Amino acid sequence: MSKELQIRDATAADAAEITTLLASLGYPDTEPFIGQRIQTLLLHPDARLLVAEQHGRLYGVLSLHFIPQLALAGDFCRISYFCIGDDVRGQGIGALLEVRATELARARNCDRIEVHCHSRRTDAHRFYARQGYTESPKYLMKSVR
Repeated sequence: MSKELQIRDATAADAAEITTLLASLGYPDTEPFIGQRIQTLLLHPDARLLVAEQHGRLYGVLSLHFIPQLALAGDFCRISYFCIGDDVRGQGIGALLEVRATELARARNCDRIEVHCHSRRTDAHRFYARQGYTESPKYLMKSVR
């Protein structure tokens, strides 16, 4: 990727390309609601939605949430969605987005970044390890639907 790649906040106009990126991540049916979800994130004071763009094309998307902690001095940042286009993986775009996430987390007084990454995403696990992430022992989930 050339130096013309820009990391910027997403806009509502990015909805179609974000839909395509999310489909490549295994979320194929976001089109009916993605515009509203983007607006919600853009307006939320504890969320950021970043994209990697070059020449009008999006190559990646990263959704962050900043969560205040009760029992710890620092807050934490959670990566909720992180996707790089299949055709440009391995070119450093994800690393650039992750660096920006780290800068934002530090600016928000976070002492760590967390990401939950399904066990089937082995390539993503290797990426996170290269970025300095370590495995946390357990993640529990309860569906409320």
